[in-house]
Amino acid sequence: MRWRVRVGYPVAILYWVLATPTRQSIAIGVAIAAFGLMIRALAAGHLWKDQELAVTGPYAATRNPLYFGSALLAVGFALAGHSWWAGSLVVIYFGVFYYAVMRNEEEDLAAKFGLAYEQYAERVPLFLPRLWGTMYGATPIPGAEPKAFSAAQYGKNREYRALIGTVAGFAIMWLRMWIRARHGY
Repeated sequence: MRWRVRVGYPVAILYWVLATPTRQSIAIGVAIAAFGLMIRALAAGHLWKDQELAVTGPYAATRNPLYFGSALLAVGFALAGHSWWAGSLVVIYFGVFYYAVMRNEEEDLAAKFGLAYEQYAERVPLFLPRLWGTMYGATPIPGAEPKAFSAAQYGKNREYRALIGTVAGFAIMWLRMWIRARHGY
């Protein structure tokens, strides 16, 4: 999983070179990415890493709401780039690395939380959220106590970094659009 970051930098550079963003494509990308950021923020406020199994909030709909939010960020950037090549690069990178990361984390959680994780995994899908029958605050494990969103936990999980990175990424896309308009490349 170390390769995820190492490969990510050249992928980002190649994406930037191949991108042909427009104001409209950036606006669409920002809207989708904002939804992804909201999901990630909600998830981070329900996550007590290595302390307890998160099963409430967005974790009642998908076992990987952080990665689902990241997928929406990836789709946002893919569309903002306004290029099939650039968008495909982002989607392929995400699909290859994040599927492996989810499976690896699934093994770790099963080892750490045992039967509780097995029961949770039987009721909640790995990635795509199950929206029907899931109420905010509900828990998929009978007897588990629902927890409310914690802004302090959001901060402790340093989820604000995703917001900063997304804003920086779209600023760079705006710069790419400006360079193309000014210089034609």
